[in-house]
Amino acid sequence: MPIPGTPSRAELVDHLVRTRIAGEVATPRENNLSHYRQLANGSRHYWLGLELGDRWNDEQDVLAVMAERAGVNDDPEHRYGQDTIDPELTVDALERMAARLRTAAEERQSVLFATGHPGGLLDVHRATAAALRTAGCEIVVIPEGLQTEEGYVVQFADVSVLEHGASLWHTHSGEPMKAILTGLERAGRPLPDLVVADHGWAGYAGQHGVDSMGYADCNDPALFLAEAEGTVRVTVPLDDHVVSPRYYDPMTAYLLNEAKLA
Repeated sequence: MPIPGTPSRAELVDHLVRTRIAGEVATPRENNLSHYRQLANGSRHYWLGLELGDRWNDEQDVLAVMAERAGVNDDPEHRYGQDTIDPELTVDALERMAARLRTAAEERQSVLFATGHPGGLLDVHRATAAALRTAGCEIVVIPEGLQTEEGYVVQFADVSVLEHGASLWHTHSGEPMKAILTGLERAGRPLPDLVVADHGWAGYAGQHGVDSMGYADCNDPALFLAEAEGTVRVTVPLDDHVVSPRYYDPMTAYLLNEAKLA
């Protein structure tokens, strides 16, 4: 069960492993390698709103970055079975994210939140947005009437999401973030100082030149490659949809405490 209050670093690492947010995660090795291969082969579905060109056309290079930044098994001969996320790398990335959030709060910056994984990460983003609003930040309100081929781009509890058929929709696409940033520009409104998101929402924002941070699973390598190249500022490795969204609460508490936003 989630631990109460704000955990220490050691307590959080233990919690991440017990809830399989990190450690031995549910995402199988063969799924990870398949996604690395398809990204390297140029499938834009796996580019998460980024423009990777031919810079990552060797899946072994992708695997090396994922081993370094997410903690997956670095053995190319390990093809099937269990894979891992290093919980220490998860917490390291949370601390980097916290430092950037602290700057946003100190400078009263404008921040946009979005998620392509509303079933898992919506409340992580909502709580972070609420803390920044309390600290004096502007939480960006998106233009109305935005739409992509997948559905409508709407804002729910300060977090931009894709709505389809009266449901919040899981998406890897960067098109919803493109719709938001294009809509802001057309309205003559400034772009956010910071985007905190995941999937293509974070990738497209970074590619567009907006300071961007995101969460990513070990089968979504694009954001980690973007962090390695400097296009995305921080990518936090984690399983982005565990059994209960409440399992992320201690992680969020730790993040906000490190950012001095608790």
